[in-house]
Amino acid sequence: MASTPVINLRKGHAVRHNNEVCIVIDHELKTPPRMASYVQMSIRSVATKKVFNLRLTSNDSMDGVLLERVPHEYSYKDSGGYHFLNPDTYEDTVIFDDLVDPVKNYLIEGQLYTIMLADGVVATIDLPPSMVMTVTESSEGVKGDSANNVYKPATMETGLIVQVPLFINVGEKINVKTEDNSYLGRA
Repeated sequence: MASTPVINLRKGHAVRHNNEVCIVIDHELKTPPRMASYVQMSIRSVATKKVFNLRLTSNDSMDGVLLERVPHEYSYKDSGGYHFLNPDTYEDTVIFDDLVDPVKNYLIEGQLYTIMLADGVVATIDLPPSMVMTVTESSEGVKGDSANNVYKPATMETGLIVQVPLFINVGEKINVKTEDNSYLGRA
């Protein structure tokens, strides 16, 4: 892929740095008064997981890497890792704990996820903005405790703990915002 100006990069883009494929994890354009603007950026190596903090001028550029987004269905976890099935080719992709850790509380068997490949190597697992999850454990709401916006912890089927309103009970399906683990409403 061609050279990309750093001001055009965004979180989730793939670039080549020090001959390694890296994912942009943070990107901010700064324009201090009476100074030239610059880009403050953090990138993580796909291979080594090392994070590089870069400060580049707004005129700099980096080599972009083509990211391929492939839908996969989560199957199961075993001692080898997390198994995802490509529904088109039925190819089994095994992803190790270090890549799955940030999203493991959202992995539900049979659910489709987007796996991002950079140069044929799994870079990240992309979650949808929200997911429907089932409450498996929660305390009962106390009758008469009706102060505005009172929340209680509830455990989802994956082990994720979400703060939910008092009226949510075990067995109910709710929408959870994947960005910050927050309750969005009943499903």
